[in-house]
Order: sequence, then C-alpha cells, then structure tokens
Amino acid sequence: MRRGNQTEVKEFILLGLSSNQRVQAALFILFLVVYTLTLVGNTITIMLAWSDPRLHKPMYFFLSNFSFVEIWYTTTTVPKMLSDLLSKSKTISITGCFLQFYFFFSLGTTECFILAIMGYDRYLAICHPLRYNMLMSSKICSCLAATCWIIGFLWSIMPVILIRQLPFCGPNEINHFLCDPGPLLELSCLRDYATEVTCSVWSSLTLLGTFSSTFISYAFIIKTIIRIPSASGRRKAFSTCASHLTVVITFFGCVMYMYMRPSGNHPIDVDKAVIVFYTVVTPLLNPIIYTLRNKEVLNAVKKIVLRL
Repeated sequence: MRRGNQTEVKEFILLGLSSNQRVQAALFILFLVVYTLTLVGNTITIMLAWSDPRLHKPMYFFLSNFSFVEIWYTTTTVPKMLSDLLSKSKTISITGCFLQFYFFFSLGTTECFILAIMGYDRYLAICHPLRYNMLMSSKICSCLAATCWIIGFLWSIMPVILIRQLPFCGPNEINHFLCDPGPLLELSCLRDYATEVTCSVWSSLTLLGTFSSTFISYAFIIKTIIRIPSASGRRKAFSTCASHLTVVITFFGCVMYMYMRPSGNHPIDVDKAVIVFYTVVTPLLNPIIYTLRNKEVLNAVKKIVLRL
C-alpha cells in the first residue's frame, strides 16, 4: 500500500512504445498504414459476405461478424496510439482510460466467443453434413451471433467495476500504449489481492471456456476427417477449417500468454510486442488468411474485379 499526502489522480500518462522521436515517427507511419489496410480488408470481407449470394452461408455470416468485431477491436487502441505518437502530451482521462479498457475487453471477449461459434459451425458442417442446414438455420445463426455480442459486453463489466473502485493517488504513468488491467492494478494506491484474483479468474474463465469449446470441436473434426477414405476428401474437408484454425491458434496463443500466466515481473517490452501483434497485426492478417485460403471468397473477389 502507498501512503502519504497524495491527491487523487485525474488522468493517466501513456508512455507508449518508445520515447525516441524518430522511432515514434516511423511507428506512426507503419501503424497508420496497417490500421488503414485493416479497415479496408475487414470492410471488404463484410461487403463480400453480404453482397454475394454464394457467400450467404453460416460460415460467412459469422466471418462478417468477426470482421466487424476486428474493426472496432483495433479502433479502441490504434487511433489513440497514433495520436500519442505525434503528441508530447500523452494523457488520457480516468474515464477515457476505463472506457478504453471496457470496450477493448468487451470486443476481445466477443471475438473469443465468435471464434468458438465458428469452430462449432465447422464441426456441424463436417461431422453432421446432412443435418447442417437445419442445425445452422439463419435464425439460429442470428441468435448465436447476438448471444456472442451480449455476453461479450456483459461479461467485461465486472473487472472494469472492480478496478475502477480502487484508489489512484499517484504516480500516474502507465508504461504502455493502452489501459490494460495489469498496469492499472500496479498504479493503485491499495494492493487489493481479491480484485487481482477475481480479474485473473474472470479472464481465465473466458479464455479457457471458449478455447476448450473450440478445441473439442476440432477434436471431433479431426476424428471425422481421419475416417474419410480418400486423400482428396480429407484435404477438402480440412481446407474448410484451416483458415479458422490458424486464426484461433494465433489469437488464443497471444491472449492466453498475456492473461493466463503466473503473476510476477514480466519483460514489459515483450508484453508490448505481444499486444501490438494481436491488437494491430492480427486484425490485418485475418482477412488475408481467410481470403487466400478460401476459393469461394477468391471467386467472389474475382467476380467483382471483372465487373470493374
């Protein structure tokens, strides 16, 4: 616990990725390009999924939801980071900080649930093809997608409320480019172990629950694919879920490293690099991964290009 005649903190200072001006200028250009391409790539994915009748399938419905989440997920952090790279004043109000914290985690949680639902969708398509259209009707798809969004935004309220109730009386510098629970807990004047444990368990339940669900779906998928007699049939079956599996491994690998590891001193530069990867780089890679490995999406893109 910190003691002394300290006043309540009104704002935080985000130290960002670097204090070197030349590095900041280079990072600004790099992240601006990446952010722009991310918005364009995910927007195109959504437009393709909704405009091309051949893509009016559950798989692409969930993919469009996933792309929509990615747009806002990266938007919760990148614009502020870009602004701080050009500004000498890198302040953020306490309200702004916790709003960023809430939306960042709400959208991240929603993404976890959508990835789990996409895994379940692939399980039904491969393991129960004859009943797939009935089990994944448009009504059921809409209900599942809505559930992901509702749970994502409700589930993240608890850790935000718990950390917001802690006293912040200085210092107010966050050695990060976003408001993350770890740095916020370190800045609190009161070391509240109950809050730390609750937030850790809360995050772990989200990650373990959604990842386990996805893992179980793929266990049944692999079991079914192995039983397919022809090699071409196995390749075709696996190709329908290879893109999703790639995204799952990348996203959950990074997030579980950050929020399911033992407490202690961790290299802050490594943490920043990992968070940059899954908040800035991954949202750009996802539409590329789904496009390059999906013939139906490629055909839809070719159709539009030929019209131009």
